[in-house]
Amino acid sequence: MYAIVQVRGVVKTPREIKDTLKMLRLHHINHCVLVPDTPAYLGMIRKVKDFVAYGEIDAPVLGEILSTRGRLTGNIRLTDEYVKEHSRFENIDAFAQALCAGEAAMADIPGLKPVMRLHPPRKGFRSIKRTYQQGGALGYYGQEINGLLHKMR
Repeated sequence: MYAIVQVRGVVKTPREIKDTLKMLRLHHINHCVLVPDTPAYLGMIRKVKDFVAYGEIDAPVLGEILSTRGRLTGNIRLTDEYVKEHSRFENIDAFAQALCAGEAAMADIPGLKPVMRLHPPRKGFRSIKRTYQQGGALGYYGQEINGLLHKMR
């Protein structure tokens, strides 16, 4: 499972990149979506790699993000009680574990919004014009995306 965070805006951007970001449901900076590891999504990610940060997310970080930034329709906070009442999972951490293992989907919890609106990272991005390998904030992070998401919780 990949976590994708939009880092740059789309002013003066080619239409095909804007369309791909729209298909990924990334409409604003600091929004995060979770997508499965499929060839179709990997192709979309490669197309927008100069505007997003992405990598493989771990279950503890996903549980933290869902508990702090997960929202239901009506902008209601996601709670353990709601998860236990409306799904087969005991709490948010069990749901996050199943999501990372590929045994569950975001749609398993009714009303859960697929986009998480994150806080800008504490201490800021390093540079939004360079890739992560060059010392910036764009592109493929690998497992290091968990550090960025923890800063954006």
